[in-house]
Amino acid sequence: MPKMRAAIFVENGRIVLDDKPIPDVGPLDALMRVTTTTICGTDVHILKGEYPVAKGLTIGHEPVGIIEKLGSSVSGYREGQRVIAGAITPSGHSYACLCGCGSQDGVGTKHGFKAMGGWKFGNTIDGCQADYVLVKDAMANLSPIPEGLSDEQVLMCPDIMSTGFSGAESGGVRIGDTVVVFALGPIGLCAVAGAKLMGATTIIGVDTVPARLAVARQLGADHVIDFKAGDPVEQIMALTDGRGVDVAIEALGTQGTFESALKVLRPGGTLSSLGVYSSDLNIPLGAFAAGLGDLKIVTTLCPGGKERMRRLMDVVGSGRADLGPLVTHRFKLDQIEEAYDLFAHQRDGVLKVAITP
Repeated sequence: MPKMRAAIFVENGRIVLDDKPIPDVGPLDALMRVTTTTICGTDVHILKGEYPVAKGLTIGHEPVGIIEKLGSSVSGYREGQRVIAGAITPSGHSYACLCGCGSQDGVGTKHGFKAMGGWKFGNTIDGCQADYVLVKDAMANLSPIPEGLSDEQVLMCPDIMSTGFSGAESGGVRIGDTVVVFALGPIGLCAVAGAKLMGATTIIGVDTVPARLAVARQLGADHVIDFKAGDPVEQIMALTDGRGVDVAIEALGTQGTFESALKVLRPGGTLSSLGVYSSDLNIPLGAFAAGLGDLKIVTTLCPGGKERMRRLMDVVGSGRADLGPLVTHRFKLDQIEEAYDLFAHQRDGVLKVAITP
């Protein structure tokens, strides 16, 4: 049986490169030869044992590549075509999809849907940090890459760009809004770019890493706040003349950033939460106005599917968002263990890495 290289979860603290069989292709599947992929913060949670997956699973959920083989029932595509697939791969026919929430494409039971059911790559099925990845429900998920766009230009689309932009979309950012983004990692930086596209005219970024604050300005932040230089809540309220912000986007997943995001909202404002939390959250009584402040708290899992990917690639192709500065390091697949070590420890100013088999 033909083999391929793949980054495999072995045990907590160990993801290693090893050989696995190249997947067989079912009628509705496509086999993608991966040309570029990356490492996500969620992959680091898996590495550390903070998010459980099966031992032996191939990790990774951000594939750019070329169709190697098509299933017998797949139409509208051709072998050799350059494509991407979103990190979230909805089937298109589940109850969740037909309710308009493809990201939650879990199996319906009497207990409801499995949260994050649409996230399959590197979670419930083999992912894309490998030579090849099997894309199920290919006709719902493969999106052709427009001529003239490089792998790195579209590398953020499957997850980071889609997630960050969704923070602004779910928050209902409007023309003339004031928006703050807490934590300027790759997702937070994309949230800055998304808020600008949605029409926000005052965007505030909060972090402490100088390089991230600088990139936030490149992507549209009007003000940046170093949270180590003073209370960010006080600084944001001063910048808004005490009014507060229309939308606060939380992109880290900690109690502290969640509370701060809630505290800076104007009456009737929206907290758009993108962070992945590892423990229970507490809602402070005062910041929540005892439940009487007309506030909204919304959460979003990265939207996927081919139409979402097409739209994001159109944004890139139009030049309205240049996410090139997010790719700071490049590795071959053979170096992926080294890449994990760098990314997990956030050394050398890393934002995102490009992995090329």
